[in-house]
Amino acid sequence: MRRLQDRVLPAAVTVALAAFFGFGLLYPLADSFRASLQDPPVKEGLWKGETLAAFAQRTKVPEATLRELNNLPEGEPAPNAKLVLEPAHWNARHLLGLFAYDAPAWRWLLNSLALAATVTLLCVMISYPLAYWQVRTRFRGQGLLGGLLLLPLILPPFVGAIGLRRVLGRFGPLNWALAHLGLADPTDPIDFLGEHRMAGCVLVMVLHLYPLLYLNLAAAIANIDPSLIESARNLGSSPWRIFRRIVLPLSVPGLVAGGSLVFIGAFTDLGTPLVFSYREVVAQQIYSLANEQEANPAAPALVAVVTVVVLLLFAFTRWASRAPGGGGGKGAARTVERPLKGGAAALAIGFHLAVIGLAVIPHLSVFCSGLAERWMMTALPESWTLDHVREALSHPVAQMGIGNSLVYAAGSTAVDILLGLACAWVIVRRGGAWGRLLDALTLAPLAIPGIVLAFGYVGVYAGIYQHADAVWPVGWFLVLSYAVRRLPYTTRACAAGLEQTPRYLEEAGGSLGAGPGMVLRKVTVPLIAANIAAGAILAFSFAMLEVSDSLILATRPGDFPLTKAIFFLFGRPGDGDQLASALGLFALFFLAFSLLSASAFLGRKWGEMFRG
Repeated sequence: MRRLQDRVLPAAVTVALAAFFGFGLLYPLADSFRASLQDPPVKEGLWKGETLAAFAQRTKVPEATLRELNNLPEGEPAPNAKLVLEPAHWNARHLLGLFAYDAPAWRWLLNSLALAATVTLLCVMISYPLAYWQVRTRFRGQGLLGGLLLLPLILPPFVGAIGLRRVLGRFGPLNWALAHLGLADPTDPIDFLGEHRMAGCVLVMVLHLYPLLYLNLAAAIANIDPSLIESARNLGSSPWRIFRRIVLPLSVPGLVAGGSLVFIGAFTDLGTPLVFSYREVVAQQIYSLANEQEANPAAPALVAVVTVVVLLLFAFTRWASRAPGGGGGKGAARTVERPLKGGAAALAIGFHLAVIGLAVIPHLSVFCSGLAERWMMTALPESWTLDHVREALSHPVAQMGIGNSLVYAAGSTAVDILLGLACAWVIVRRGGAWGRLLDALTLAPLAIPGIVLAFGYVGVYAGIYQHADAVWPVGWFLVLSYAVRRLPYTTRACAAGLEQTPRYLEEAGGSLGAGPGMVLRKVTVPLIAANIAAGAILAFSFAMLEVSDSLILATRPGDFPLTKAIFFLFGRPGDGDQLASALGLFALFFLAFSLLSASAFLGRKWGEMFRG
């Protein structure tokens, strides 16, 4: 009996993983490519009281063909139904001709690429000196300043953009400061939100994404063998020559890895362009096309192009990280940090403070906007109130949004814990081709943008959950999408714990007659409980604040998660940005508490979960 159970358990896990990745990841992506290579089916609705025979005569389609195409049984179809007149046909002209004949599509793609390139370049200019100073030098207040550099991670860019709109408004603090400096007319302030929307998107994205590049660069620079630098210094090389010939080339893998994360994040960001009403980017256009009533062949074509661009960049990143001559292994010698004094120390501290000051602006703008009673052409609000917070938290849509997000996030986290533990065990303990395949599948959601996956769900599952009497409500598919998107957190956290757990402890349990299930429950899980908890906290908190899936899939107020509720309140005339910022305060404090809790479970090692 025990041997039978030991065989059934792995088989059940394999089936569960195959179904999860098949229906949650591969099928929606494949359907997006299929839709980009097909003409959508031709449909037409019945007139009021029209019979199927009259409809067939009017449309010149035989009644038998209509029944076959629409799978209609004997009898009349429902009133106001739409019937398929022609099935979908394979046709690559939409994908191949999208950029050959469609000038707006070229403009959207080029704007998205320019936006992503600008954000990545600015992040490099900010992050590289910060990473170098933090790793290779020593100065007063270094530890505190290094921790404050990660502040942007505790605020979703979508929420920060809402708060920052108040700062960039015509009568906001920025125009107030420019007017005091004589750079703007106080009677005719600069319209940043009308004429410079792309600049606003760049500002928000840079302030949110630079920590991703900073962390990768700091790790890459720290891994450079210090003996190489000492040898070059002993041979008389100047600091600039050492940096140019040793540090910069050996830090390229970290630069490419972090830069690709920043580029993909900016290229596919949906929330920030929505908040700034910047429509001339691919992500915004996909969102608009996904919400149209009729299928538009341009939408899957755009999704296919975005997916190809992202996958090519991901493949280039993997190649660059393994290219010969890159990286530089960590040597046995301890890194000698060069103390900074005088002007060099002042420059390093001043640059840190400037970046931190800019990074805090979105947090302060959300805080002030959510609590401001009057804030016009002044540095800080003239008066404060809690009315916006009370109204936001008492609003029915906001209350449903918080409750729905708690349910969706809890459900997806439970799935991620079970499947993440199974994936980690196969990757670390079993290995082989199956382990390598699972490793790639669990990392794929990091490369696949949320907007691409959400659009695939609309194409595949919208017909199931959009009906009023649907058996499978949209909440089930939000749970599935959240679980797919956040599975890397639990998988990598569990894998990190398994790599640190001696295998002989599990083998000892097996030698005493315990099956794989009992060994996992009695030995493995207790030993890696902290890793599981940290991965679960991260998966839960980021699922609570998922943007792309929430905005695209949830179309009815009763199904809105938290981020869609924030966006709904943001669209309210008059005080929408203040109510959205007030509700955004909940998201800010929630994510900050979650990240601190995850850090407490894993200590200094929680940032190493995704080391590949």
